[in-house]
Amino acid sequence: MTLGGTTEAFATLVERYDRAVYHLAYRTLRDGEEARDATQEAFFKAFRSLRTFKPGAKFSTWIFAIVYHACCDRLNRRKRYSNEELPERADPNPGPERQAIASDEARRLRAAIDALPEKYRTVITLYHLQGRQYEEIAEVLGIPLGTVKTHLFRAKEHLRKLLSDQITEVRE
Repeated sequence: MTLGGTTEAFATLVERYDRAVYHLAYRTLRDGEEARDATQEAFFKAFRSLRTFKPGAKFSTWIFAIVYHACCDRLNRRKRYSNEELPERADPNPGPERQAIASDEARRLRAAIDALPEKYRTVITLYHLQGRQYEEIAEVLGIPLGTVKTHLFRAKEHLRKLLSDQITEVRE
């Protein structure tokens, strides 16, 4: 699809990628409202920067990199404030994403993913939940390919441990 610099063409791209971009932002920030803000910010930045988009490049890689960096900026701003100064985080349970998850197994898996450190959570989200290839993840996150593989391996190990601990607790 060519952008042609038109608002209509860009609106089509927003429609196509909005959900995936929001999902990455939500998994990174773990806050629905902040994820919506980061998603809007990313699409706004992308629209303003269309001239820098390289023909032949994947739009998804480009927009995921933009939203990932927007999320990192938000996380860095969070770290500057003490917990007392931060607003209460919204409970993610009543959100539409959570309501769509019917089984207990899926809820436990999502909770385990949420418990991962941010760098592992992001790689798991991009690879397993969004089906991105290692190379694209490396490009989006701006890290070496080997680091992507290492983060993915460690994320899976963390998930195995978290989920096996949960199963042990249920049996006891």
